[in-house]
Amino acid sequence: MQEYDKSIFFDGRDIRLKIGLLAPQAGGAVLIESGDTSVLVTATSAPSREGIDFLPLTVDYEERLYAAGRVPGGFLRREGRPPERVILISRLIDRPLRPLFPNWLRNDIQVVATTMSMDEDVPPDVLAVTGASLAVLLAKIPFQGPMAAVRVGLMGDDFIINPTFKEIERGDLDLVVAGTPDGVVMVEARSNQLPEQDIIEAIDFGYEAVRDLISAQLEIIKDLGVEIVQAKPPEVNQPLIEFVSQNAAESVKNVLSQYHPDKNVRDAALDEIQKNQVENVVANLPEDDSLRVFIKEQPKVLANTFKDLTKKLMRRQIIEEGIRVDGRKLDEVRPISCKVGVLPKRVHGCGLFNRGLTQVLSIATLGTPGDAQALADDLNPEAQKRYIHHYNFPPYSVGETRPLRSPGRREIGHGALAERALIPVLPSQSDFPYVLRVVSEVLSSNGSTSMGSVCASTLALMDAGVPLTKPVSGAAMGLIKDNDEFRILTDIQGIEDFLGDMDFKVAGTDTGITALQMDMKITGLSMAVVAEAINQAKPARMHILEKMLSTLAEPRLELSPYAPRLVSIKIDPDMIGLVIGPSGRTIKGITEQTGAKIDIEDDGTVTISALQSDKAEQARQMIYNMTRKLNEGDVYLGKITRIIQIGAFVEILPGKEGMVHISQLSESRVSRVEDEVAVGDEVLVKIREIDNKGRLNLTRLGIHPDEAAAARKTDSGT
Repeated sequence: MQEYDKSIFFDGRDIRLKIGLLAPQAGGAVLIESGDTSVLVTATSAPSREGIDFLPLTVDYEERLYAAGRVPGGFLRREGRPPERVILISRLIDRPLRPLFPNWLRNDIQVVATTMSMDEDVPPDVLAVTGASLAVLLAKIPFQGPMAAVRVGLMGDDFIINPTFKEIERGDLDLVVAGTPDGVVMVEARSNQLPEQDIIEAIDFGYEAVRDLISAQLEIIKDLGVEIVQAKPPEVNQPLIEFVSQNAAESVKNVLSQYHPDKNVRDAALDEIQKNQVENVVANLPEDDSLRVFIKEQPKVLANTFKDLTKKLMRRQIIEEGIRVDGRKLDEVRPISCKVGVLPKRVHGCGLFNRGLTQVLSIATLGTPGDAQALADDLNPEAQKRYIHHYNFPPYSVGETRPLRSPGRREIGHGALAERALIPVLPSQSDFPYVLRVVSEVLSSNGSTSMGSVCASTLALMDAGVPLTKPVSGAAMGLIKDNDEFRILTDIQGIEDFLGDMDFKVAGTDTGITALQMDMKITGLSMAVVAEAINQAKPARMHILEKMLSTLAEPRLELSPYAPRLVSIKIDPDMIGLVIGPSGRTIKGITEQTGAKIDIEDDGTVTISALQSDKAEQARQMIYNMTRKLNEGDVYLGKITRIIQIGAFVEILPGKEGMVHISQLSESRVSRVEDEVAVGDEVLVKIREIDNKGRLNLTRLGIHPDEAAAARKTDSGT
């Protein structure tokens, strides 16, 4: 393909698209750039494999540290297992891309985005999303695009498109919106408790820029003479559809209209219908019956057809009757119950949240500054994380068995969503210097476990005594769309998520929204529907929050007895070496003497942690004494370290000593120093003079009783 370049400008920022320069053997390839950030995105397709009844789409985002002029760490000096942020960007590309492939497509498709250069201003993630759409179009894969994505930030009262890393950090909003010509297809956001209307306006603002990027892709496709592939779907087996409907439709309708709140009872009834009224009937057909032969050749088609019938009838019931399969109204939340402190105080805090059959137990742990997660081996300018949220989804939570493995992309994504939802309400590090880790264990799942994790984690943090500025709750919204008719569902359960058109998670406080995540199964949604979903989520969140606060109204005032006690002190950065000592001997000595853990930051902030507060305070006092500024007239309780003919040397602080001349040892005349003091004696001394070389001249004379008492108190650490 000939080389082709195109630039798009908006809001003073440019996006450059280069085609035909790199990766000539990929199905489609584009180098998308902004500033000094360059992302190569490729899309390649292979023929479908026999027996595949799903879309085998693989989306991978790759980061190379050479993009920032860095050499990887570790023994091998090469990139290894992808960090969580890289996995999250892979998901960010996948989520708006996947629903745009026809649901009948079975070709192997692989999209690979590689960041090859990156500056400190331009995040590569939204570039990769837009690049993926163009690469798929260039690869001539059946696709209901084009699609594009932008990031929206908020600086003061102004929205900005594709903000820099620094603008994202300083702003009150970090929102990514992806869309197609049909409407919005994906939203992901973190916001500082912004009102619903501000979020709606931000999405609308971003979608306007998305349209510009879509128009640019259409121009490129036209200029290059590439046709958007509109492949015909395979013919459906109409006799099979009619057979399943005739044998099972009424029974399925009856099960769905019983409005049974128990998912397991409903699923068992549907399984019974599928087995007795469909599969057994097929098994009794003549061997040469065309329908039986077809099903034998494609064994999964019967179950899929039954699932399609269930989906059709469930959606029709919601559209026509406004009643859901468990009997709830469209805007009704399932029954909620909450508990805190269900585990012993060895864990620092825990919260149990139940919504219907969904149950999440979150456990909060308070750590020291040294427990922060380092983020060294990726291209993110952020150095470390103070708040860490992990989400686990074991197979027993849905009554299944499978091997336990490392967290998958879904688990990492749900943990990140809960993390984003809670970060805006965490206390500042200066007010609460702990590192916080929350683990959400999904014990039972029937929809909306990520929002259950937000609610359970809020309770866990409050139970741990973390002074949240506001409690956070969350709800998941769904959508059933049939032509121009649609119904928005509050607090969707598993079947509504699986057979519905949208999963829209909204988390926030009573003030505003802290996190959003919307995924679609259709090709786009109008802004009017998006706005209605956001507004309908608010009363659900408030209802859930009320239930949470009736369990625990505010953060506990006392920490768990097993949580570390932290104290901090600010020292002159030039004194850091003194505290550490040669080969770390000084700081090791303090640790051995007190049992405290000591973390020192480059700005001179020293954080001391110990299980007992008096031990932490003892270590703090030792560091304070070691680094405090010496002044003439200060009184110390010191120790005689050595004796010479004309006086005695006294260590008044670790590593600091001065000399008491023989004439300053006593009010009366002293003939020999040894007659007055001995090595190891504790003596009260005052700084008489600090000479021009920094040497300390000490005296035992003229010390007031109050000064003596204060020195003894300081030395004892009380």
